[in-house]
Amino acid sequence: MIIEFSVSNFLSFKDKVTFSMLASSDTTLKDNYVEVNGLKILKTTAIYGANASGKSNLFNILAIVSNIIKHSNFFTPDSILPVVPFKLDKKMLSKPSEFEILFIINNIKYKYGFKADNKKIYKEYLYYYPNGRPVKIFNRENVNKYSFNINDEKFLNDISEKNTDNKFFITTATTWNYDKTKPAYDFLTDKIGVILPYEQLKGYSYGKYYNDEDKTLEKFALDFLKRADFNISGYKVSEEKITSEKLKVIPDTFKEFIPSNTLFYNVNTKHIINNEIYELDINEESVGTRAVFSLIPVLKDVLDNRKVLIIDELDKSLHPFIVQYIVEIFNSKEVNKLGAQLIFNTHDTNLLDLDLLRRDQIWFTEKNPNDGISTIYPLDDFSVRKTENVEKGYLLGRYGAIPFITNDFNDFMGE
Repeated sequence: MIIEFSVSNFLSFKDKVTFSMLASSDTTLKDNYVEVNGLKILKTTAIYGANASGKSNLFNILAIVSNIIKHSNFFTPDSILPVVPFKLDKKMLSKPSEFEILFIINNIKYKYGFKADNKKIYKEYLYYYPNGRPVKIFNRENVNKYSFNINDEKFLNDISEKNTDNKFFITTATTWNYDKTKPAYDFLTDKIGVILPYEQLKGYSYGKYYNDEDKTLEKFALDFLKRADFNISGYKVSEEKITSEKLKVIPDTFKEFIPSNTLFYNVNTKHIINNEIYELDINEESVGTRAVFSLIPVLKDVLDNRKVLIIDELDKSLHPFIVQYIVEIFNSKEVNKLGAQLIFNTHDTNLLDLDLLRRDQIWFTEKNPNDGISTIYPLDDFSVRKTENVEKGYLLGRYGAIPFITNDFNDFMGE
């Protein structure tokens, strides 16, 4: 579970900002958090803000960090790291970006962080708290000066000599079977899933449906679809090789990149109308139905394996009641028994309801129009009564994070 993470000089975040999943002293909606070793950690968090305020950038940073750690072993000494500094201040272009994350694995807290630009990793560290106090696993300063837990010093010194300026030591050590970095590496590369457009899920999700031998996914999917009032009583997924007929609809510029033996999935949904069964190709379903159908296998995997699911624009193509239902699933102690987490941004103000989300579960991003710097802050920073209409307050601009639109049309289109 993510406890919190901080970034600075990364994309639109110039100054250090910290996003936290720690529950406050708020005594409402106790099912919305789990307690681990005295820490109360939230299951869900919603982020609101105007377009281009930094909501997506926050998620992009987590996606970048996860990917560069995962693929660090493939970097050559000349590889450029996808670390993007704040570009609206020339002074920041020559400074490294910084990232730090606190998280829980197997009831043990870890802290990992680094300072890097697109060429070098200047600082990197990993600590864990087996007895409530920090214990150093490794610390890296000045690019290649390392210090380690004294018990593993000789072994790790040998590994550090194999590392390069632009490779993450957490990856290198894990590759060489160092058991103390493996839990943190696995969490950062496998337990955090960032979804940007729903379209990217199709291949993964259809494969999950196709390989669902024990039918547990089917049971979960049909139950979800029924509870969410989709008129789908079943589905069928088949696997086929691409044919010349299928290739006809693909632009010529892409055909050369598609091997002749490429596999794809056919998906048909079943509908019962007046006691008759009808089948539709998945592409004949609505955009919202296709989005939900693609999302369901991800939801099950996250809930079953105590992962962190991060979704950019959860409400895209989905009815507000469906979005609310997904949030309720994660907040439910009956369904979300292991403490999986959902972090999402949205423009759906129906969720700004203190009977659904606590004040510490609602966050805002705002970008200063004068300097382009994004900030992030929780509703908890305001003196909000439990009976207050948060949705109305947000739309009235009481908490910031909304666009200020000029509706004087006298000079519109330069006239």
